[in-house]
Amino acid sequence: MLRVGLTGGIGAGKSVVARRLAERGATVVDADLIAREVVEPGTPGLAAVVDEFGPGVLTPDGALDRPALGKIVFADEDRRRALNAIVHPLVGRRRQELVDAAGPDAVVVEDIPLLVENGLTAGFPLVIVVHAPEHERLRRLVEDRGMTEADALARIRAQATDDQRRAAADVRLDNSGPLVDIQAAVDALWTQRLAPFEAHLRTRTRAARPPHAVIAEPDPSWAVQGERLLARIRRIAGERLIRSDHHGSTSVPGLPAKDVIDVQLVVADLDTATALAGDLADAGLVRLPDRWWDVDRDGVEHDKAIAANADPGRPVNCHIRPVTSPTWRDALLLRDWLRAHSEGVAEYAALKRDLAARPHESVDEYAMRKTPWVNGALARAEQWAVEVGWEP
Repeated sequence: MLRVGLTGGIGAGKSVVARRLAERGATVVDADLIAREVVEPGTPGLAAVVDEFGPGVLTPDGALDRPALGKIVFADEDRRRALNAIVHPLVGRRRQELVDAAGPDAVVVEDIPLLVENGLTAGFPLVIVVHAPEHERLRRLVEDRGMTEADALARIRAQATDDQRRAAADVRLDNSGPLVDIQAAVDALWTQRLAPFEAHLRTRTRAARPPHAVIAEPDPSWAVQGERLLARIRRIAGERLIRSDHHGSTSVPGLPAKDVIDVQLVVADLDTATALAGDLADAGLVRLPDRWWDVDRDGVEHDKAIAANADPGRPVNCHIRPVTSPTWRDALLLRDWLRAHSEGVAEYAALKRDLAARPHESVDEYAMRKTPWVNGALARAEQWAVEVGWEP
């Protein structure tokens, strides 16, 4: 099963995306519908809301008067928190029941308007954010839903900002244009990413990668992507982690690199590393079988576990190293030395581009040919570490 978080600001058109995903075969769990269900007349949820906000939030026939409640909670953050404290646990329990009922090969899309606001993004291996400009969202709320402009703006401003949603998004769908455009974008997403992602998770197979090294220009979003991945991993790993870091070339600003996010987890021992690698499916990663190891600067092998991406849209290497291995320290030392030395970045970038330009060179050969430079850089980095008092 692949669980996907779907969100977007009010008026962005998230329901259009949810419907199209359902047409393609996804199991859609709609938090808004569940939120209505748990406060239907006669439910404990509605009784709790009335106890908190008074009978003025009821219609004459005893149902919840949503516009009346909305005017209260969207104008007062404390009152909104009080409502969320009642409704969110009820919605969460019902949502989990529906997820558990889906099949083992399902793509479960959980449509959650406040996914970002409620800090739920790390619970999904992939998050889709539906976006439209504020002026277009405002127009839709006024013209299509009959809201006043003041009420519409209050609801928009009560939610996460565009920047906050952008940081949470693995996929950002622009829904500011014609219906046919967003439907085509969803179709491509399903075919190229979601369906293969689910199949790879189910079969514990790493997504395919190019056989040769392809160097990309520096991407400022690599750092955000690394932290997003680590948040998912930390949620699963818990106290087993001694430390966790984004390392490798994508962690160095301004350094061209293969478009692969490398993260490093340091744990107590190899047994813990192997077990953790097998537990990372909820982060979208699958354990690679067989033996894996690092070779340190003295040529000594050190065992580790590796998990890699099942998601065809985001290559990831998750290196899980015992704390007794010296290679985890070297990985952080090289990263931090490069961050502090622009001349080292320039040297490394030139080497990468030269090696990647060689015909018929595999990724493994590319990595092997970098080793002499890396070992020399580590020797320089050790001297720098002494000079500045660096510690990992």
